[in-house]
Amino acid sequence: MKNRLYIITCLLLCSVLLVQCGRKNNSNNKQQKIAVVISTLNNPWFVFLGEQASAKAQSLGYETRLFDSQNNTALESDHFDNIIVEGFDAILFNSTDADGSVANVQKAKTAGIPVFCMDREINSLNAATSQILSDSYSGAVSIGKCFVQQLNKKGNYVELLGLVGDNNTWARSKGFHSVVDNYPGLKLVAQQSADFDRNKAMEVMESTLQAHPDIDGIFCGNDAMAMGAYQALLSAGKADKVKVFGFDGAADVINAIKENKVCATGMQFPLIMAQTAATFADEYIKGKRDFPRKVPVAVELVTKKNVDDYIAYGKK
Repeated sequence: MKNRLYIITCLLLCSVLLVQCGRKNNSNNKQQKIAVVISTLNNPWFVFLGEQASAKAQSLGYETRLFDSQNNTALESDHFDNIIVEGFDAILFNSTDADGSVANVQKAKTAGIPVFCMDREINSLNAATSQILSDSYSGAVSIGKCFVQQLNKKGNYVELLGLVGDNNTWARSKGFHSVVDNYPGLKLVAQQSADFDRNKAMEVMESTLQAHPDIDGIFCGNDAMAMGAYQALLSAGKADKVKVFGFDGAADVINAIKENKVCATGMQFPLIMAQTAATFADEYIKGKRDFPRKVPVAVELVTKKNVDDYIAYGKK
C-alpha cells in the first residue's frame, strides 16, 4: 500500500514538472515582434522602405506589423503607445518630425524597446539606439553641381522644399545651395514647401509659374515633387524649356530621365537602410548593445549618362 502511494505521488510530481516545463518552453518559443512605423504610406518610396524593413525582419524570424503615421506626429504617438502596450521587442522607425518625434522614441526607450531610425533623423543623440540615414547633404551637393552645368551657370530657378520639420528637407537644400549660391548668374525667384507631395507640388508650381513665367530650372527635394512640378510645366506648355531635378530614385523619375523629362535625381538606397535597421534590431534582441549612433548611406547622382545602371531605389 505504501509503495503504491509512493508511486502515485511520484507520478503526480512528474506530471506537474512536465506541465511547468511545457509552459516554459511555450514561453521561450513565443515569436518575438518588431514594429515598423513609417511616416506615410501615401508615397511609393516610403511604402518600399516599410515593406523591405518588414520583409527583412520576417526573414530573421520575427512577427512584424506595419504602422502608417500619415505624416501626423499625434497619430505616430498613438502607434508608439500601442506598440509599448502590446510588448513589441523593437521598432524600425521612419519619423514624421525631427523634433516632434523625439518624445515618442524616448518613451519607447523608457519602456525598454530599442528604436532604429531609417532615413529620417530625429534631433536627439541618445533616444534612438541607432539612426541609419541617407547622406542627403552630399547627395544634394552632387545635384547642385549638375544643376549649374545644365543651366550654364545662369538663369532663374525655383526650389520646392519638403516637409519643414524633416531634417532631410534642410540637408538637401543646404547641400544644393552650398554649390549654386556661388554663381551669381543663377537667381532663386521662388522657394516654397510642397511637403514632399506630388499633387501639392503641382499646385505650387502652377501658382509659381503665374508669378514667374520665365524660369529655367526647378530643384525639388524629392522625386514626387519633381513629377508634380513636371506635370505643371507640361500643362503650361513649358516642359521642354525648364530643367527639373529631383531626389530619391523613384521609378517614375528613373523613367522620366530616360525620356528627357527630368534632368537628374539623387539615388537613395532604402533597401540598405531597411535591412540594416532590421539586422541591428535582431542583434539587439539577441544581446548586442554597442551600435553606431548614426550610419550614413551614400546618395548617388543619376543622369541621362548613367541612368541605365539604375532601377527604382537602387542599382541594377
